[in-house]
Formats: sequence, C-alpha cells, structure tokens
Amino acid sequence: MGKRYFCDYCDRSFQDNLHNRKKHLNGVQHLRAKRLWYDLFRDAAAILQEEQTKKPCRKFLQTGQCDFGSNCRFSHMTEQDLEKLSAQVQGEQRSKELRQEGADVPPGAIEDWLEKRAKRLSTAQSNSALPEKPAPFQYPPGWPPVQDLPPSLQAPPPGGWPVPPNLQWG
Repeated sequence: MGKRYFCDYCDRSFQDNLHNRKKHLNGVQHLRAKRLWYDLFRDAAAILQEEQTKKPCRKFLQTGQCDFGSNCRFSHMTEQDLEKLSAQVQGEQRSKELRQEGADVPPGAIEDWLEKRAKRLSTAQSNSALPEKPAPFQYPPGWPPVQDLPPSLQAPPPGGWPVPPNLQWG
C-alpha cells in the first residue's frame, strides 16, 4: 500500500509521493482550508483593517447570504459589527499600553474572578448528587466468550465445581 500523507488542514489522506503531495499542496481546496485555519488566529486589528478596505457585499446586504461565503472578496460585516470590532481593538490596545507601562491589575479583578470561580464550583458540586468516583472496569456481559477460554479459566458453574468421588474428604 505504501506510505500515506495526511493533510491536517483538509482532513484527508493520499498516497505520499512527490507528484501527489505537490499537486495537493498547490491545490485550491488545500489553500482555502489552510487560509481558514490561520484566519482563526488573526487578531482583531488585522481583521478590522481588512474589513474596512473592502466594499460591502450587495448580495449579503439584500438577502442575508452570499453564494461565495468566506471566499467572497466583499465585506459581510454590518456597521454594528464594525463598531463592535473597533471597540474591541481599542480595548486591546489600551490593555496592551497598560501592560507596557507596568500598571497593576485593576483592583478587585482577581477577587471577582476567584469569587465567580468559587460560585461556579459550588453549583457544580451541588448539582452532582454523589461524589464522582471512577467506575471500576467491568467487561460487558458475555465477554470474553466462555467457549474461547481454556477450562482452567472458565467461571465455575452455579453451585461450584463438582468434586470427583475419589477426591472427596472422608
């Protein structure tokens, strides 16, 4: 069968040789999947800058959907979305400036977080009736099949093994 190459971006595999790998890595589907993956990790400032340079998508504004989806070269963001994104960018910039200046964490931020965490943990514990214990491992019923086991490993019949008369005690 030979070696196979699995592409994490596309979630598919194929026979690994120079021709197939080169063809896949330069293919449109692979490039789209790779771009979508890296877009998940872009910061808000880069997204805002890109969306502000695009014109709004007419089809998306009229119908609420676009045939091109994420591959559309026009913007699918509304004015409210752009305002939210710009507010997020400004908040990130402010927090970055505060960290660079060496400012302390706002008072009460850690205490608030700890208080919320304690409430969350207490509700989680009160919701569970019994403390969670790992269940002991059990084979499913009928496993392993009795006929596959040697006689020395088979379970005794109900009432125990019959004792031959020559081995009975007095």
